[in-house]
Amino acid sequence: MQPQLTFRAIVVGMLIGAVMCLSNIYVFFKTGWSMGVTLTACILAWAVFKGLNAANITKAPLGLLENNALTTVASGAGFMTGGGNMAAFGALLMVTSDRPPSIPIIFWFAGIAALGVFAAIPIKRQLIDEEQLPFPTGTATAETLRSIHGADAGGDLEGGKKARALAWAAGFGALVAFFRDAKAVWMPFNIPGAIEIPLTLAGRALKEWTLTLKTEVVLIAAGALMSFRTGWSLLLGGGLTYVVLAPALLAQGAITTTGYKGIVAWALWPGAAVLVGSGLTSFALDYKSVLRSLSGLTAMLPGFKKVAAPAEDPEECPSWWFPAGFAVLGPVVIFLMGWLFHIPVWAGLIAVPLAVLMGFVAARVTGETDVTPTKALGPVTQLVFGILTPGNLAGNIMSANVTGGIGLHSADLLTTLKTGKLLGASARQQAKAQLFGVLAGAAVVVPAFNLIIPDPSVLGGDAWPAPSCLVWAGVSKAFANGIGALPESARLAAAVGLLLGIALSLLERLAPKHLKAYVPSASGLGIAMVIPGSNAIAMFIGAAMAEWARRKNPAMADRLVVPISSGLIAGESLMGILIALLVVAGVLSK
Repeated sequence: MQPQLTFRAIVVGMLIGAVMCLSNIYVFFKTGWSMGVTLTACILAWAVFKGLNAANITKAPLGLLENNALTTVASGAGFMTGGGNMAAFGALLMVTSDRPPSIPIIFWFAGIAALGVFAAIPIKRQLIDEEQLPFPTGTATAETLRSIHGADAGGDLEGGKKARALAWAAGFGALVAFFRDAKAVWMPFNIPGAIEIPLTLAGRALKEWTLTLKTEVVLIAAGALMSFRTGWSLLLGGGLTYVVLAPALLAQGAITTTGYKGIVAWALWPGAAVLVGSGLTSFALDYKSVLRSLSGLTAMLPGFKKVAAPAEDPEECPSWWFPAGFAVLGPVVIFLMGWLFHIPVWAGLIAVPLAVLMGFVAARVTGETDVTPTKALGPVTQLVFGILTPGNLAGNIMSANVTGGIGLHSADLLTTLKTGKLLGASARQQAKAQLFGVLAGAAVVVPAFNLIIPDPSVLGGDAWPAPSCLVWAGVSKAFANGIGALPESARLAAAVGLLLGIALSLLERLAPKHLKAYVPSASGLGIAMVIPGSNAIAMFIGAAMAEWARRKNPAMADRLVVPISSGLIAGESLMGILIALLVVAGVLSK
């Protein structure tokens, strides 16, 4: 048996995961998206150990299954920004002046993520072993690992090309960020943060409507990792919001000022409604997955037919890990819910089992579609707790965080377990690897947030749009305080947005295959309404460039789009964090 969860795989996996967590948190508050981790992590790990071998620091090369375990550690850490974690935390700080202490919040995130890991154990036997769901990203990661760990020179050639592309892109992204954001008297020059478009709209410069060409390559790279359909939908949504609606609203007095904050205070409501309507409709249309989830859940209960692997199989996770994990961590999470967010114990006793059920459903939908439905599960939980604990904004947000966190980390582990299944890896070792990863991610994500966003009042501004935070905060306000508290125009816009989200999801599902590419993406359209227009333009440019590459040379695009985009994101985001540290140290000025 090849070595898997070695000490070096744990250490390097935690380091790579921590770096990707830092990168993801930067990207998340810029774009609202959390970027994938596994494909980038396995290429980085391969490159790191090639360098260590060449320098005679290590002798044994990184094996295929060892890289798989390392990637699982990195994925657990890197995805700590997803599942509603940073969306909920950012939203919490936007609606309340009470900032929870860092150490308990670290335990909060770690506890939720670990619950997701334990919840995945019985789900794996049902969805991967018995039903063999595809989990597309997990399958793609297995193919990537096989290609870069090929026994012949082809593996080295493939891995080398991807690693070099990632490294060059990271260097370029870091240089752009440094010469743009590093402010000091000794700096020879600074790249402008945005290039103005010399046109006017409704008698005002386009920059007043947030329409500029930003020099943030992280936005272009994020767009390149999206589908072209999502990219042009972002441009469509940005144009609808800032070219059509905003000037009309200003003329009618529905908004009183231009600029991002003035416009998004109104645009938030239709944008959030599009996302919620689309998410819930897609969820409802996947009712067969939901029903299969429920039947699969009963199949795991005592007295029903078992699908688990034999108990003596040393490579499978023991069945007792699931109840033991929840017996230990469940009370901790419920205690923290009450202490930090004033959620009654009885509500916590509802939230954790509800989150497990939602996590099972989320895992199935991820396995079948590669999309974790947090946009649907979060609002469902917010609605439930809006009814159970009316007026408790903090509790409403963070109870949804429980659902999103458990669902995401269950789906994340199952994605990597699918990779392991295809490669012949040990599920037991991968579950342990994921736990190491979530511990590293929780320890990094809170201090990183405090460093990058020292003043939460910047959230929702042009520099840090934090669109997902705006949506979570808006939905919680609506459910906790009642829709009637909104201005009439916002209520009407939310109703229209909800109907639009429903319609787009129905069109996407029912349209003939050759027409689906022409149906706007509800996610792209909704997010575009809560980010600056300049961000939508930049992400569209990235999506268009990637689409051009795919049409011009599909093989080259398949090999290089992900490494180049990931490198640009890593380079700019990590340089941004380094600049923040240098500002704190007094080396650079703000």
